[in-house]
Amino acid sequence: MSLTRTKRLRQALAGKRAVMAPGVVDAMYARLVAEAGFEAMYMTGAGTSATRLGYPDVGLLTMTEMVDNATRIADASDVPLIADADNGFGGPLNVRRAIQLYERGGVAAIHLEDQVLPKRCGHLSGKQLISAADMVAKVKAAVDARVDPDFVVIARTDALSVDGREAAFDRAEMYREAGADVIFVESPGPDDLPHVAPRFPGVPLLYNMATSGKTPFLKREEIEALGFKLIIYPNWLLLSAMEAARKTLEVLKTEETIASVAPNVMSFKEFFDMARMAEVQELEARYGTPENSRTGY
Repeated sequence: MSLTRTKRLRQALAGKRAVMAPGVVDAMYARLVAEAGFEAMYMTGAGTSATRLGYPDVGLLTMTEMVDNATRIADASDVPLIADADNGFGGPLNVRRAIQLYERGGVAAIHLEDQVLPKRCGHLSGKQLISAADMVAKVKAAVDARVDPDFVVIARTDALSVDGREAAFDRAEMYREAGADVIFVESPGPDDLPHVAPRFPGVPLLYNMATSGKTPFLKREEIEALGFKLIIYPNWLLLSAMEAARKTLEVLKTEETIASVAPNVMSFKEFFDMARMAEVQELEARYGTPENSRTGY
């Protein structure tokens, strides 16, 4: 019997190496991550807001929109998915419902943050925090709400950039005591990083390799040496694709033909292979008739 995605994520977090989780925003990115052989992936909230709304991550997406995106991503790949759950979309009862929906959608882990509504991306300025006691209640609600005991609850604190290192560590310690499986101290700089793991011995820690540059772009082995067990890379795939798309548009605008771009992009067949055309064809052959069955590209 194969292991569940939650169990596989738990085992990976218990291993010697830090788990690398590239950021994805939709099903096709999930399939790219699976093809590359990563053992986890991460649904970025900022990327989801950007691709679904064209707006920054300032709390505009609803619970159902976030869960819908996570469910589609989880359905596209067997790679364990860690999903952004913002601040739980309200109070503890909202958190309970969010956990239940994410879990039913096939997500293996979520992270909750201690910001007020409306929230902001963790690497933006202007963040405000709820009380530590209120966040503790949310963490307890999240832990209580899960059905699968292997579902991973990650507690994030944004207090570092608001109230300083010790306040952030104090909050994180309270969240761990409330039952969080992984601790996520957001936006640590080079001076902060050496102090995180010593404060939380034996606790799995998350390293957010965001594109802002506030947290340094270290190699996996360097992050492991600092004591972190999970590394997320939120928007790197999306930003890479956006830059490539911008260059394609520039070529199309100036040359008025796509000919020079064509040799450098994924082929038509590769694209449909990634979209599992072979699986569709097999199903059409199984259920179709000679008149309505389609084959080939």
